[in-house]
Amino acid sequence: MSSEAVALTGTRARALDFVALGKPRLNFLVVVSALAGYVMGASEASGMLRLVGMLAGTGLVAGGASAFNQVYERDVDALMRRTRLRPLPDGRVQPAEALAFAAAVSATGLLILAATANLLSAAVAFATLLTYVVVYTPLKRRTSLATVIGAIPGALPPVIGWAAARGSLSREAWTLFGIVFLWQLPHFLAIAWMFRDDYGRAGFPLLPVVEPDGRSTGRQALLYAAALIPLSLVPTLMGLTGEVYFAAALVLGLAFLALTVRFARTRTVRDARRLFFSSIIYLPLIWILMIADRV
Repeated sequence: MSSEAVALTGTRARALDFVALGKPRLNFLVVVSALAGYVMGASEASGMLRLVGMLAGTGLVAGGASAFNQVYERDVDALMRRTRLRPLPDGRVQPAEALAFAAAVSATGLLILAATANLLSAAVAFATLLTYVVVYTPLKRRTSLATVIGAIPGALPPVIGWAAARGSLSREAWTLFGIVFLWQLPHFLAIAWMFRDDYGRAGFPLLPVVEPDGRSTGRQALLYAAALIPLSLVPTLMGLTGEVYFAAALVLGLAFLALTVRFARTRTVRDARRLFFSSIIYLPLIWILMIADRV
């Protein structure tokens, strides 16, 4: 292999390491949720520039938040099997480089939102970034309640989309927020149960770590999944969606609840994995149904 080819391969690998800091696969749902909020909030055609700018800006801010998180947690990431090969704990990217990348990407995303959509959407995105990096990330090492607190910034992307479309916030926007908030808890608790040994090794006091019998984990997952069903039907009661969405959301919610009940009863890794994958399917389907019924 020529020296030029080696250099090109190295450059590509290094670029991919910086992309990995932004967790693009994980943040795909963030962008989709922002899109759903935008479509549900749009009362008329707002132009392609605003839509593309909102999606790009939201994605960049989410990527920046993920990079900040990895800078802060690089020491504990090195202790967990599932994260020890990330760019920072593996030494492929230096902390100062990652910090500069996170700041640049976040600032660019906020500027794009302000320039192409409006200041309100940029303000909501900034609040998302701030609560995720400054509040949630440090609390993960201190209390199991961090999971609930982390669900707040995680539920703000549809609010960013709504703000970009409307220039204001209303109860409809906060209903979308509530749906994502409640969805996240069974989703996160399933992950925490699957990787509880890893989290315990790193010193994260997540619920499955501090209460290893899993009863509290199962009960809380069940509580949030049950609360998600009526809230997911509220968009129809508000006139945002029709009867097709109502019926489909009810079926999806009951199916999601059934898997949560099974996990709460057995508390096996296999049922936690089933709950996790069903959660990944549930949210995009809810958005697709909502958007389809809207347009």
